[in-house]
Amino acid sequence: MSTQFKFFHISACNQDEAENDLNSFLRGHRVLTVHREFVADRESSFWSFVVEYLDGAAQSIRSLSGNSAKKRIDYKEVLSPEDFAVFARLREWRKQAAGEAGVPVYTIFTNEQLARIVTGRIGSKTALRGIEGVGESRVEKYGDTILRFMHELTDNHSEQE
Repeated sequence: MSTQFKFFHISACNQDEAENDLNSFLRGHRVLTVHREFVADRESSFWSFVVEYLDGAAQSIRSLSGNSAKKRIDYKEVLSPEDFAVFARLREWRKQAAGEAGVPVYTIFTNEQLARIVTGRIGSKTALRGIEGVGESRVEKYGDTILRFMHELTDNHSEQE
């Protein structure tokens, strides 16, 4: 499985067909992130979307009842061994933080968000805010810890090489 990018431009004036194409693509792929930006150019204004997704990853399966369910991602297969080691350490921290707060682990960060932190080599609060679903409250609550972790873990990896 490899990370791929798909680009969409949706006109601000005539968006129906392009919007349907984007939504269809999102439903049919294992999406890692979506970056969106509005480009204001009078009558030519448009939305630009960059979708990062896993190529070759099965997105959903049909159960006997006809319901869709997402397949789980094996991050050990998707991430490099070095990235997976950092990802695993972040998951350990997340489990401890969730236990202390008495909340489910995904309310701290999802696995997808942790993978984006690792693969994006997140080194600032601004970069952390750029991850889909990571808002200001998570950045304020966990940002310093994540940045400290990333700094320590990536420094340790560099020293080992």
